[in-house]
Parts: sequence; structure tokens; C-alpha cells
Amino acid sequence: MRCPDCDEFDRRRFLKTVAMGSVGLATTAAVPIIQGTPARVPSKPDLSQRSETLVATLHQSLTAEQRQKVAFPFGHPLQSQVDNNWHITPIKIGEFFTPDQQAMITEIFRNLHNPEFADKVFYHINEDAGGLGNYSIALFGEPGTGAFEFVLTGRHCTARCDGDSVEGVAFGGPIFYGHASQGFNEKADHPKNVYWYQAQRANEVFKALDGKQRKIALLGDPRQEQGTATVDLSKPNERPVGLPVSEMTRDQRQLVEEVLHDLLLPFREKDRQKAMADIKAQGGFDALSMSFFKNMDIGNDGVWDVWQLESPTMVWYFRGSPHVHVWVNIRARA
Repeated sequence: MRCPDCDEFDRRRFLKTVAMGSVGLATTAAVPIIQGTPARVPSKPDLSQRSETLVATLHQSLTAEQRQKVAFPFGHPLQSQVDNNWHITPIKIGEFFTPDQQAMITEIFRNLHNPEFADKVFYHINEDAGGLGNYSIALFGEPGTGAFEFVLTGRHCTARCDGDSVEGVAFGGPIFYGHASQGFNEKADHPKNVYWYQAQRANEVFKALDGKQRKIALLGDPRQEQGTATVDLSKPNERPVGLPVSEMTRDQRQLVEEVLHDLLLPFREKDRQKAMADIKAQGGFDALSMSFFKNMDIGNDGVWDVWQLESPTMVWYFRGSPHVHVWVNIRARA
């Protein structure tokens, strides 16, 4: 599968292919506020800074009581945390914020994503947690000062909007996304999982490897899930596990880069471009290693459910067993 640069509209064809296995997902995206997720806000022509603008508006709308519970100084320890199922504050969006504030939070979150993927994201939010109303947020710093960040957390989500306040860090810090489709223990083909396409693409790299390369790339057990520690970066003098991308053939290296573009498809263009620039900064792409893990293969079908791309400046860890968890941490330098 050819994967041109992610800001070309040929990407639509890829997304439509993904959607063929997820018929009906978009119909769940727009639900009433009382069900947890406020109704969809129509898209606008230029949304590159829409989320940042709305974060400032949301921050301005907070009452003194709300600020006390969800607003923190920039650099607070909570700001850099990530996990697969957590609440950055004990406050649920649907219970604590006004309908207008809930609508702003929904649009902030929606506009952090590729417009062509956003409905799939809301499908997993609704299936995993009953809607965005059951998630929580925190605001760090003051919009307009060059140091602020919005963080939304809950089951299978840690998402960030920082307006590039966190220098040299893609997405403003480590993020998490995932999906448990049709139950906790997914089948080998992960039906209707909105992120399973990423593992399918990664497995194309494994298929392209020769026998010697596969022995280096295929390992036993993956890293453990340990909250923020899951995305700890390797030390600069520590070689990441797996097969170095620098030791792949030209065609294989090109395929890895295409896979990286596809991993970034769920996110807005601004964040995709920033993440790719950070990955490639100071030779970071050549420092990547790719690994697959055989001890968590659902169905023992040789389609590796767990794999990762890693370098001293990046972790992209896809754990597809028993369902999909994805841990991401990208920096421009170690």
C-alpha cells in the first residue's frame, strides 16, 4: 500500500479503506449532552489553531470554584503524566461543566484530530466510557503567556493541546490512545477496533524483512505497562531493542516511514507535521529500531499484535493484547 505524505488528500483513500471495516462508526459520534458526549460541532475551513483558541475561551469562562479544581500552574507534576485509564482530576466533564463549556471541550478534543478520523475517535470514546462526559480535564498555566496546556484523560485516552508551549516535544508530552472493541478480550482480527489498522501496517514491515532480519526484530516479551514509566526513553548510549532501521534496505526504510505517516493519521495536520519533524530531528529516524513480540500473539496467527518503534528520542509502543493500547512519547532531542 502506497502511503504518500500525510497532508495529501490521497490519504482519504486510505481512511475510506479503514472505514470499510467499521461501518456505522460515524453514527455514534453525535449524541446528546445527557448521554455524555455533546453533539458534534460542524467543521470549519481552518482549524489549525481552533483548539488553542477554544482552550483560551474555556479558561476565561471558568468560575472561581472551577479554577480551584481544574486549573494548575504550568509545570505541575500532573501535567507530564500519562496512563491507560486515569482521571487527571476527579471531576467528570458531564457533571462539572456547563453545557457551553462541555461543547467547547468537545470541539477542542475533536479538532485535535484529523477531520476524517474524528468520528472513529468518538466511536471508541463512546464505546469505552459512555461518552466524553465521563472523562476529565485539567488546564495548566495561562493562555496567551506562551506557557499553557489543556489535558484530557479517561479510559484509553490522554490527549493534549499546548500551542507549542512545550518546546521540542511532540503533542506537548506523552499521549495515550486505545480501544477495546466489542469487549475486553478482542479476537485476532480486532473487529471494529479503530486503531487496529496501525498494527496491520506495521506487520507489512515484518513481512518485508528477510529471515535474518526477522530473527533480530522478533522478540519475546514487550515492555510492561507502568503508567508514565511506560514511555521512558532509552539512554543515548543504550541501543534500543529490535532491528535498527539503519540496517534495513532502502525499500524497507521507506516502508517504515510510510507506516509512521499512517500512525499519525488520527491527529490534526499541525501535530502530524510537528511529530514527523521531531522524529527526524538530528538523525532520529536513523536511530529508530523496530521490534515485534511473539509472546502476546492473539490466535497464534503470526500477525503480531504487539510491536514498537523506539529510539533515544521516541517510543511508539502498540500493545494489541488483549485489546489495543498505544503509548507515544516523541522529543526532538534526548
